[in-house]
Amino acid sequence: MFLVTGATGNVGSEVVRHLRRLDVPVRAFSRKGLPRTDGALPVPGDLNDPASVASALDGVRGIFLLPGYQRLPETLARCADAGVERVVLLSSSSVPGGERSNAVTRYMKESEEAVEASGLPWTFIRPCAFAANALQWKEQLAAGDVIRAPFAHVRQATLDPYDIGAVAALALTSPGHEGKAYTLSGPESLLPEERVEILGDVLGRKLTFVGQPDDEARAEMSAQMPAAYVDAFFRFYVDGTLDESKVLPTVEQLTGRSPRTFRTWASEHADAFA
Repeated sequence: MFLVTGATGNVGSEVVRHLRRLDVPVRAFSRKGLPRTDGALPVPGDLNDPASVASALDGVRGIFLLPGYQRLPETLARCADAGVERVVLLSSSSVPGGERSNAVTRYMKESEEAVEASGLPWTFIRPCAFAANALQWKEQLAAGDVIRAPFAHVRQATLDPYDIGAVAALALTSPGHEGKAYTLSGPESLLPEERVEILGDVLGRKLTFVGQPDDEARAEMSAQMPAAYVDAFFRFYVDGTLDESKVLPTVEQLTGRSPRTFRTWASEHADAFA
């Protein structure tokens, strides 16, 4: 039995998908615990509440964890008490060499440190930016054919969460991944404008990309997230402390196939933009 937290999210849903393809039993942990059609057992719970997680651990061999939640050391202690044999933690490509003063990097580092301190066998997955971040454009596409987005000059080898799920499922179900940290990327380095062009082609629409000035982007982001996180993303992409443009071989080395392209992700999720 495996427990997948955040099971309805972009990444967690893909971890469940790959585990079910391996025909192993899965508990899909999420706040609402909604019914599922993939054979996973829905479990309602809150990652900020260790007792909530503990109630789902009976017979669980491995757990896929999201970072940044409260009382993580206590949650991990509950996992150890329940006999969990391995933890796969979703982390970030910003961790290696990253600044603890950066709020995003700090909570990722602290999550990794808590897992290491737990004494449980672990694997860290450190992806670069998600292809699924393009879903942020959904409202703009509903209003017209112009996409305004920040950091127009920043190339990213965006990664399909499908590939994160594949690596996580592998780390949960097969030996040899304990104590490993895997940094993952997609197969191509693209500017936001290039991703918009690909998305338009998939949707059969002529889309126009407009790069936001930094002051406009900061104001818009500040309405959506705490100031410390806004500052973190500006450190990453304006000051240039994070380079997610490099195409890495990790997905292919681990899974035996190339990571999926942004076009593949867009084609599979085209209905989300309808």
